[in-house]
Amino acid sequence: MQDQENQPSQNPEVVQAEEQTTSAEAPAMSDLEAQLSQTEAKLAEMHDAFMRAKAESENIRRRAQEDVSKAHKFAVESFAEAMVPVKDSLEMALKVENPTLESLKEGVEMTLKQLNSAFERNRLVEVMPAVGEKLDPNKHQAVAMVPAEQEANTVVAVLQKGYMIADRLLRPAIVTAAQPK
Repeated sequence: MQDQENQPSQNPEVVQAEEQTTSAEAPAMSDLEAQLSQTEAKLAEMHDAFMRAKAESENIRRRAQEDVSKAHKFAVESFAEAMVPVKDSLEMALKVENPTLESLKEGVEMTLKQLNSAFERNRLVEVMPAVGEKLDPNKHQAVAMVPAEQEANTVVAVLQKGYMIADRLLRPAIVTAAQPK
């Protein structure tokens, strides 16, 4: 009886079940292999798309750097074009052999008009606070506090105009301010 227990079972039902398991594993393996190959294909496609997107973003970054570089290089070009006629006018004034006080004054006024026009075209605006205006530390620089018959921290006198380019301060207006009483 012990010999029968150690021998493998030759029961026809067990053999048939083993064959079914083996034959069921074959289609499952081929399905898994198909899924694996589909997944690998998808992975390759995604990797390709990622590499293309990465290359495109690198190209965009490089182009943006070139654009910024060009903008810095040629930013002053517009202003320089507007300043050339002003320089021409000053040079012509110096070439006049017998200038009169009247002609010099007229030439300086015309040159100042050209300069103001160049400033306007390039959005260079004067900062000229009125007397009594509230002191604005973003646009004004108070160099002295003086006793005055006006509200404290207001402009008493403008010593030098300030300038702004667009909305950015180029130079603050130099002012004296009223000191508190």
